[in-house]
Amino acid sequence: MAGNRTAGGRSGGRTPPRFVDGSARALDERFGSTGFVRKAMRKAFPDQWSFLLGEIAMYSFVVILLTGVYLTLFFKPSMHEVIYDGSYTKLQGVKMSEAYASTLKISFDVRGGLLVRQMHHWSTLIFMAAILIHMLRNFFSGAFRKPRELNWLIGVLMFMLVMLNGLFGYSLPDDLLSGTGLRILEGVLAAVPLVGSYAVMFVFGGEFPGTDIIPRLYVVHVLLIPGILAALIPLHAIVLTWRQTHTQFPGKGSSNTTVRGYPFFPVFIAKTTAFFLWVIGVTTLLAAFVQINPVWLFGPYDPGAISSGSQPDWYMGWLEGALRTMPGWEIDAWGHTVTMSVVVPALVVPGALFTGLAAYPFLERWVTGDHQIHHLLDRPRDVPARTGIGVAGVVFFGLLWLAGGNDILAERFHISLFATTWFFRVAIILGPILGYIVAYRICVGLQRRDLGIAEHGLETGIIRMSPDGRFSEVERPMADEAIAPITDPRPAAAVPLDVPPEIDGVESPRARSGVKRVRAALNRRFRADLVVVPERHRDEDGNGHGRALTGGEGTEGAESESGPVSRQ
Repeated sequence: MAGNRTAGGRSGGRTPPRFVDGSARALDERFGSTGFVRKAMRKAFPDQWSFLLGEIAMYSFVVILLTGVYLTLFFKPSMHEVIYDGSYTKLQGVKMSEAYASTLKISFDVRGGLLVRQMHHWSTLIFMAAILIHMLRNFFSGAFRKPRELNWLIGVLMFMLVMLNGLFGYSLPDDLLSGTGLRILEGVLAAVPLVGSYAVMFVFGGEFPGTDIIPRLYVVHVLLIPGILAALIPLHAIVLTWRQTHTQFPGKGSSNTTVRGYPFFPVFIAKTTAFFLWVIGVTTLLAAFVQINPVWLFGPYDPGAISSGSQPDWYMGWLEGALRTMPGWEIDAWGHTVTMSVVVPALVVPGALFTGLAAYPFLERWVTGDHQIHHLLDRPRDVPARTGIGVAGVVFFGLLWLAGGNDILAERFHISLFATTWFFRVAIILGPILGYIVAYRICVGLQRRDLGIAEHGLETGIIRMSPDGRFSEVERPMADEAIAPITDPRPAAAVPLDVPPEIDGVESPRARSGVKRVRAALNRRFRADLVVVPERHRDEDGNGHGRALTGGEGTEGAESESGPVSRQ
């Protein structure tokens, strides 16, 4: 059964085997590890499904490393041109780079090569998706607040690194599709004011496509970024998390100072091992039965060739959409041309997004004045302003992602390409605003529903008539376990920061500052519809119950799993 972590105490159990006890004693004499291991074995892990999202990312990274090591044994990161004479007959006699030829060899001539290559690609996509969903979970639940700001910053940095490394790895085969992506990268670099042309010559080793880009991307892809991630992931997922109390949602037995969950050993270690095997199994099944990135169909990269319907991997689709929807604006100044149609979508939009993600914990703290330590999470409905901001960001990201396939949408639905482009130009501006409003109102509605359940109980659909002829519905009270997330106390998400009123016609110094006025206005907006935790009513035995009202006078309360209901 689940239990609470306590400050001390020793759990009973059988004496470990002599060889285990001797090994533990030997390690402790040399490293002093017994205290840490004993504490680690007792650490409680919350039993909540969203807690596993980060583990999907971690285990996918393990699959990426294992498959990547295998692929490096056969891949040749060279742009030296050769004549292909391998097993794929349709490309025999075609001139191509050694990188593309070795990719074809891995796919058709190396035993298990295609399976491992597709596992590597699928695990990267799963890794990116898990990181993104894990970040959304942490955002909507407020898991980024003190003392986890550093963990949030590490997560944002990893998201950026993995996205960049995915682009580099996707470009290594030197096929027509990945070469088109590199061509876009070259255009982005060239659009950087003042230093763009120098940056292109430096990165590509000459004029595009140059001769050095594939070897350079290979070094960054297999050595530099994986090395950084190998240091950040343990720090993010193990070291900092192990030193801190695990976050958990409000509920019976959970508070800001206790954790309700299962011990690391043997419960959590068994569950997480099985989960690791599931991640490997699902990735293997996808690689075996769902084809991805068939480079032999695209052919080798040719700067003069154009392919229709080209689409990047999903995690780069939003940048593609930004490029496609931006109008062709340019600014000429002092003899230089700034191509806004490239600079804004490729540099300004991602820069604003990632800067906003990194700065948000500190911006929210500034707005809310909340400097408390939070181990108890918020339900998204409890903080409508934050949830609305998050939904607005998701809508913005999603619309850009859809805009990256505007040509496919136009072709499939027989719509003008210009119509789809203009639709996304308008939707990218109005969509996030509408998303914020809708999400905010849904959160307020869910809060009111929770208050109604806490006060009256659940509707049963049973109608009774009282002796005086009035009809009313019988309502069933919620059990303590179910009502606890609504009624249990939790730290406030914000504190009032209103500007003091005038005293005898004299303004407060705080009211004279424009920044403080803005802060006070944002604070009022953030606090406008924060959840109101209803009072818990307790019976004579001191047991907590959500208040449940019956249908009317003369109507008896219904029985529930938690016991009889008090009568009005």
